[in-house]
Amino acid sequence: MLERSFPLAWVSGEVSNFKSYASGHWYFTLKDDAAQVRAVMFKGRAQHVGFVPRDGDKIEVRALVTLYAPRGDYQLNVEAIRRAGIGNLYEAFLRLKEKLNAEGLFDPARKRPLPPFARCIGIVTSPQAAALRDILTALARRAPHVRVILYPTPVQGDGAAEKIARAVNTAAARAECDLLLVCRGGGSIEDLWSFNDEAVARAIVAAPMPVISGVGHETDFTIADFAADLRAATPTAAAELATVSRADWLATLKAHADDLTRAMQRRLSEASQTLDWLSRRLASPATTIAHERLKLQSLQARLLHATRIPLTQSRYALLNLRTRLSAQIPDSAAPRNRLLEQSRRLNSACLAHSRLGRQTLAALNAQLELLNPQRTLERGYAIVSDTKGHVIRTPLALQPRHFVTVQLAEGSAKVGIDSVQPALD
Repeated sequence: MLERSFPLAWVSGEVSNFKSYASGHWYFTLKDDAAQVRAVMFKGRAQHVGFVPRDGDKIEVRALVTLYAPRGDYQLNVEAIRRAGIGNLYEAFLRLKEKLNAEGLFDPARKRPLPPFARCIGIVTSPQAAALRDILTALARRAPHVRVILYPTPVQGDGAAEKIARAVNTAAARAECDLLLVCRGGGSIEDLWSFNDEAVARAIVAAPMPVISGVGHETDFTIADFAADLRAATPTAAAELATVSRADWLATLKAHADDLTRAMQRRLSEASQTLDWLSRRLASPATTIAHERLKLQSLQARLLHATRIPLTQSRYALLNLRTRLSAQIPDSAAPRNRLLEQSRRLNSACLAHSRLGRQTLAALNAQLELLNPQRTLERGYAIVSDTKGHVIRTPLALQPRHFVTVQLAEGSAKVGIDSVQPALD
């Protein structure tokens, strides 16, 4: 009933009767002025607390109400412990986190990737911090070739936040390193509070190089962790994230070199086999020329043979056709002689007929000339016609004061009629 009725809750009080057993479990009483309650924190939870409570400490515990059956006592089964007043700090932490997150400072898209081969790493931490020794030890073990620059700053106490931000800004302004580590060892929330400052977060975001945050232990989270490009659980883990082990790189390079050697050997072997195969195919130029000459002679003989046989066959066929044609042609000498004789006779007959025709034509022409009116006119006669061109044959066709046309041998004349005398019987 107790466990079902009361959820996890924060309970504040003063520690008394604190006992830590070899098993790692803690047993103590939490009390105030009016009441007290027994509490237990088992090893699995106690080992993550950054401090060991002492009698008289003011603390706050997050616990479940349970019953210890052997004694019939109710007790608090503690899940987490923090010093009194941590609740106010945690509220301030949440408010700042929400504000900066709303501005986009924690946006994953803004995070920058770490350089694969950092040549210089900057460290912002205290020179006296154990975290610095852990980082330098890890870097010396993993990447002794990497140059390290320390930007010293206090990591807790009054004014530590401003000095941390100033160290980050100094590293950004000098631009000497490829990667920046902002680290410190574990501690209480008060010890880590300098890394929950807004100025530190903005300095980390504004840095031109990627920033790894390694503050506290694995369970500790600060504003610097959210603002950084990458969070590491511990300072040592930050050093390991910042570099790749030289041994790993050498092993990788050796593996690549072995692969390259095997590939080159395989390539050379294949090339050697190809060269041997090509050398077997490669013949002497003289041998090749002789072989090609033999092929050319063979082709020439085949060409001559291929051209002569059709030519000979065509010649024989032509002679055969000529012989057959000669046999089919009739004797044309006698018909030619007859044709010549008939042509001669035809020419003679044509000449005689032509001469006779010319004589007949001349006789007819002479007769025609005798009948030509022009010849009559040349002897002094004339042809008289009226105005309409009708030939006048009788005086009856003439009338006085009319005109007639007189056609002479060499022209014509228009003559007026004065009088007409009829013919006398």
